[in-house]
Amino acid sequence: MSQISEAEAVVMEVLWRSHPLGADEVVAALASRDWAEPTIKTLLNRLLTKGAISASRDGRRYLYSPELQRQAWVAEQSEGFLGRVFDGRVAPLVAHFSQRGELSARDIAELKQLIQALDHD
Repeated sequence: MSQISEAEAVVMEVLWRSHPLGADEVVAALASRDWAEPTIKTLLNRLLTKGAISASRDGRRYLYSPELQRQAWVAEQSEGFLGRVFDGRVAPLVAHFSQRGELSARDIAELKQLIQALDHD
């Protein structure tokens, strides 16, 4: 599957939350983005061409559903990011956010739980 753009990912988020949806419902869900309706329809068509979504006829309109699963997309994006920025390693990523003071107490507690779970496997 072709890479999806940031704008296409925003449309995908709408469809991952709820589907199937018509173009009008996607437009309504993205009203806060201040994107014109033709822009959103173009994004839907691009996603359709890339195979990231499917469309089924419902009377005179189409209903769109995701074909690309969110988990698969997140895995692909995070692996690409880690590879490009942190040489594929997680520890430097965590260190980066720690050094910038961007880890909350909740983040730290969750990381500790994850590490403990890994130690017990």
